Amino acid sequence: MAFVSKTVMEEGLAAKRAGRSDEANPYPAGSQNSADWLEGYTADETEQNVDRPESEA
Repeated sequence: MAFVSKTVMEEGLAAKRAGRSDEANPYPAGSQNSADWLEGYTADETEQNVDRPESEA
């Protein structure tokens, strides 16, 4: 996913590294800043595919 504000994205990344919950997002739900903050917060997580089941290896 792309982000608009690198500064806000880095705030989310810093919050996760500091051990804060994703509920620490200070931006209004549905806003671009909220999405950017969450993008940073989840940047190190594996993207999940929800449109089909994972294949068994």
